[in-house]
Amino acid sequence: MTKQLYQYFIRGLITALPLGLTVYFFYVFLSWSEMLAMQLIRPFIGGFYVPGMGLLLGITGIFLLGFLVSQRAAVRLLSWVELPFTNLPVVKSIYSSLKSFADYFSPQHNQTPQQAVVILRMPGQDLEVVGLVTRQRVDDLPAGFLQGDRVAVYLPMGYMIGGYTVFVPRDWVQPIDMSVEEAMRSTLFAFMSTAGNDGSPGRAKT
Repeated sequence: MTKQLYQYFIRGLITALPLGLTVYFFYVFLSWSEMLAMQLIRPFIGGFYVPGMGLLLGITGIFLLGFLVSQRAAVRLLSWVELPFTNLPVVKSIYSSLKSFADYFSPQHNQTPQQAVVILRMPGQDLEVVGLVTRQRVDDLPAGFLQGDRVAVYLPMGYMIGGYTVFVPRDWVQPIDMSVEEAMRSTLFAFMSTAGNDGSPGRAKT
């Protein structure tokens, strides 16, 4: 009986956690945008303010920001804004890492052949590892790296606790039909399956 109650609790937690976190982050964004909207536009419209205008303002602001940074003239302005974040010692490391990670998943980056989800197989081993190709050539790396037809593959670890970048021969990797977002999402939960013994989805093993 205790084991069954524990299983019910874990299943309920797994079901509620993604929903709860999604609702929480949406609530934080909504609260912030509503507060900002009240400070910016309420002085102009007075009592005409309607709840929800903050969310509309936030979404509109994101679209406008995306439009602005897509313009060639805004690149120089953005570089000036980034100056404090790219020159301070500690801040530079954090900002550069986050920016590079975000750029990796940008639509422009997704359209380049540089990025691919692959299966890494070492010769003589039946082990398969899912990874992301992050570099298609190694001839521009510092001295000390092995040269040849090699690629860099990032191997993310489950639950986003880290990962490894390995440089391997190109024939060790095989592209698979999976998007980067899907691969990262599956890796986040260690490719866990909810299929039961009968192979039907949505039934957890007991």
